[in-house]
Amino acid sequence: MSGINKIILVGYVGEDPTIRYVDPNVAVTSFILITAERTVKNGIKTEHTECHHIVMLRAAAEHAFKVLAKGKLICVEGKLQTLFLEDSSGLKKVTKIVALDFRLLDRNSDFEYMPDRKGV
Repeated sequence: MSGINKIILVGYVGEDPTIRYVDPNVAVTSFILITAERTVKNGIKTEHTECHHIVMLRAAAEHAFKVLAKGKLICVEGKLQTLFLEDSSGLKKVTKIVALDFRLLDRNSDFEYMPDRKGV
């Protein structure tokens, strides 16, 4: 039996996406997605915020770079991927989300003031 590695997040884009090309045909877009959990315990409201590192590849990466911007509300579907990086103190574990798909949840009119990034 195989396992399932699937994640669905709804949150706000925390920074404008960046794009790079690992070869002429493979685009990689990355950005931060911010989610928040609100709880009430003993009448005290608390909020816990998480910053998720999102990576998208190929055509999805190019599309995300064109339409996403800081502050947009989106739903991301993807999978978790753990990278082991070596730094000066030894080994560092970084978990990223490789997004396979996303959906905009904002109304277009919410972002009419935003510059057109399609030519970038």
